[in-house]
Amino acid sequence: MMYNVSVITMFTLSGLSGTNNYRVILFALTLLCYCVIWLVNLTIILTIIVDKKLHEPMYIFLCNLCINGLYGTAGFYPKFLKDLLSTTHVISYAGCLLQGFVLHSSVCADFSLLVLMAYDRYVAICRPLVYHSVMTKQRVCVFVFFAWLIPIYLVFMGTVTTSRLRLCGSHIPKIYCVNWLIGKLACSVSIANIAIPAFNYTFYAGHFLFIIWSYVFLIRTCLKSKEKRAKFMQTCVPHLFCLLILFVCVLFDLLYMRFGSKQFEQSTRNFIAIEFLLIPPMINPVIYGLKLTQIRNRILPFLTSRD
Repeated sequence: MMYNVSVITMFTLSGLSGTNNYRVILFALTLLCYCVIWLVNLTIILTIIVDKKLHEPMYIFLCNLCINGLYGTAGFYPKFLKDLLSTTHVISYAGCLLQGFVLHSSVCADFSLLVLMAYDRYVAICRPLVYHSVMTKQRVCVFVFFAWLIPIYLVFMGTVTTSRLRLCGSHIPKIYCVNWLIGKLACSVSIANIAIPAFNYTFYAGHFLFIIWSYVFLIRTCLKSKEKRAKFMQTCVPHLFCLLILFVCVLFDLLYMRFGSKQFEQSTRNFIAIEFLLIPPMINPVIYGLKLTQIRNRILPFLTSRD
């Protein structure tokens, strides 16, 4: 079979063609959201870094979660803001692969860090006597290192296999690049391009199951003690809420991208596409900042002292 193969140097993105009448308003709102994301995440990051009393496993994991929020959104918002002010919505081949890599690795790192936070809470509540011997500084550093390394490595392998595909098209039906959509442009099916994403999905589904398993033990333990129930409500509820938000946002996007109907309005499709880049990075720091007493007690005096 002969394929209409040409060297692809640029991709065209879709989704913004109907925004001409309110492009400036959309740009202003998007810029405001991006600034808020930077503000709330940077506040948590600097609070944890500056205050040595917060150099504990739970807060170190939270700090990395906020750093990852900034990393992931940096792969989308600058390009999206530029597209809002442009009449042509294109991205280079290398830029598309890079954007897909950043977005994928950020989501995977989110799940890895949330697993570490679940494990930390499991040890703290279910095995408090061995907590400090298990969650040592050296071990926490190793956990954080692999929480970043494994997602980056797995997504990098997927990006490499995607980059080796022969493409027969250059149109991405989305406002940003995703490896799966680039793969759909391939002239032929690659086994590696199926096997690696399948492994990644299975691997991170295992993350989710591990968190569920840890919460089963957490809830069983907390039912026996009023003190542990209070600790669960303060530290585990924010984590569980953040996990559910991320899971629902990512699941909606994955399901719609593969099985969704094109009969939805473009604005609805765009919102489904960006909700995991909007809601978790903005809500997670706010939830933890309001719920965790030690962080709240550090931030509120600074805000009130300026009045």
